[in-house]
Amino acid sequence: MSVRTAVRTHPRTGKDHDFYIMDCPDWVNIMAITPDQHMVMVRQYRHGTDTVDLEIPGGVMDPGDACAVATGTRELREETGYEGEGARIIGAIAPNPAIMSNYCRTVLIENCTLMHPTSFDEGEDIETVLVPISTMDQMVRDGIVQHALVVTAFYHYRLR
Repeated sequence: MSVRTAVRTHPRTGKDHDFYIMDCPDWVNIMAITPDQHMVMVRQYRHGTDTVDLEIPGGVMDPGDACAVATGTRELREETGYEGEGARIIGAIAPNPAIMSNYCRTVLIENCTLMHPTSFDEGEDIETVLVPISTMDQMVRDGIVQHALVVTAFYHYRLR
């Protein structure tokens, strides 16, 4: 991530303003669904909120990744050991367009099964949890899932 300043001209007023912009790599979240209609989710510690959160697998696109689908497939395997089929993008959002330049894509991978051991990055300690899709809305309602980008991925899944 890098921070830069930019002068932007307001499209309506024509006035120039100085802004700080955070340039981050694009991110990917994965809706990984098992044949028996469970979501492959992860429980992990989040430094910013100092909480252990239930989320879906995801990560940053590495410079060598060919596309968001490749990143999603890689991240799912590394974080959970699961693989599936039919990987495709079902949504894209700008996480915070007021100050950030990146996008987050939701990749859907279906018929996921446990195929490999996990391969965590340094500092990662992730627990894989299988959760019925039917509980998705209630988990958001109850605050069990609080990550905004995960809630957005759930919404992209519902919209398909």
